[in-house]
Amino acid sequence: MKHSTLYSMLVALVLCTFPLLSSAAKVGEAAPEFKGTASDGKMIRLSDYHGKYVVLEWHNNGCPYVGKHYNSGNMQRLQKRWTGEGVVWFTILSSAPHKQGYVTASEENDYMAKMHAVPTAALLDPTGEIGHLYEAKTSPQMFVINPQGVLIYDGAIDDKPTTDLNDVPGATNYVSVALEQAMAGKHVETPVTRPYGCSVKY
Repeated sequence: MKHSTLYSMLVALVLCTFPLLSSAAKVGEAAPEFKGTASDGKMIRLSDYHGKYVVLEWHNNGCPYVGKHYNSGNMQRLQKRWTGEGVVWFTILSSAPHKQGYVTASEENDYMAKMHAVPTAALLDPTGEIGHLYEAKTSPQMFVINPQGVLIYDGAIDDKPTTDLNDVPGATNYVSVALEQAMAGKHVETPVTRPYGCSVKY
């Protein structure tokens, strides 16, 4: 009887867990729904932006790979360009407390002001819930979601996996290419790339 009860419990656990395991973000499929608190205190839900392109940018201000794109002004230019064209841009911070990249809301607001960053919002994810949902591995790692809510890009910001600011001008920016192609009604030619950067500090 004990073995039977244990077996039933294990089966139930697997069945309950399976939907969670199968909901990970995959290109070509619906982007997993999430909600999070922005650094300005607002509650953000992905579903509120259905009908728009959405970019997710994983961030860690202590990472030199992230620093490459912010200190060169590259990330800010991308944010300004694409939000200016109606794209929603979320910077997501999944570093756990006491780990590199963890910041409070006020610290993130100060950082954005200092760096002249202009995302739609910066989402604080100290539990890593959103990060794990999208299986974000590095900072930066970029995702693009189309107006139908389908994930159309997952991977690196560009094709220069270095910390050298001088590599930015000559790089192919995968995020911009994906948005340009999708907005023109074309198939995204490179929907998945290998992300580079610092590991997300869950």
